[in-house]
Amino acid sequence: MRRILGSLIVSAALTAAAHAWTVTIITSQGQLNPGAVTTNVPAVVINNPLPQVTFLTAAGVPNPILVGDGTTFTNAGYTAEYSIAPNPGPAGQLTGFNFIIAGFVQGNAQINWQKKVVRNSDNAILYLDTGQIAGAGFGGTDGAFSLNIVGTLSQPADDVTVYENFTLFVAGQAPGFDTASLLLVEQDWVPEPASLLALGAGLAGLMGLRRRTR
Repeated sequence: MRRILGSLIVSAALTAAAHAWTVTIITSQGQLNPGAVTTNVPAVVINNPLPQVTFLTAAGVPNPILVGDGTTFTNAGYTAEYSIAPNPGPAGQLTGFNFIIAGFVQGNAQINWQKKVVRNSDNAILYLDTGQIAGAGFGGTDGAFSLNIVGTLSQPADDVTVYENFTLFVAGQAPGFDTASLLLVEQDWVPEPASLLALGAGLAGLMGLRRRTR
């Protein structure tokens, strides 16, 4: 009994780990103003066993996504777009993600964000949300922040495009004090529990076998 149960668990784990996804970065770029300075933001992608995408906004070239803090920039935008597709062949569905935004705000500073997930097969919007991080000058809290937002798709999907937009803004009489910066933007995708379903089916069959042998 223990050997059979152990085999089922190992088999389910191997099935979950065997699949890889194709993640394609379409856009990862910011613009700092005044001056309309374009900055390219590198990304780190993990395809297996689940999609994970991290945009290193603090490592933008030639400038990080940062306004205020003694710079000449008072506002900025950052846009990220990427697609996820199964590879190879059919795969389990994705049901959501953990969306992590890390950065810093101080004084008269704001960061606004919007995230949208669209299914490629029919352009259905499966997720749409917005948010704001504000410094004390705009009624928020000064200092470093790290948000972990749990997002759930309205329907499971395995082929989507993700759109993310950020705007940063500072206003005040002390440009060396007011600061808005993005350190990183990350998303860790969550699967439909196919491996657990497989394990449950195996255990159900095992229980039936035990009943028949009694």
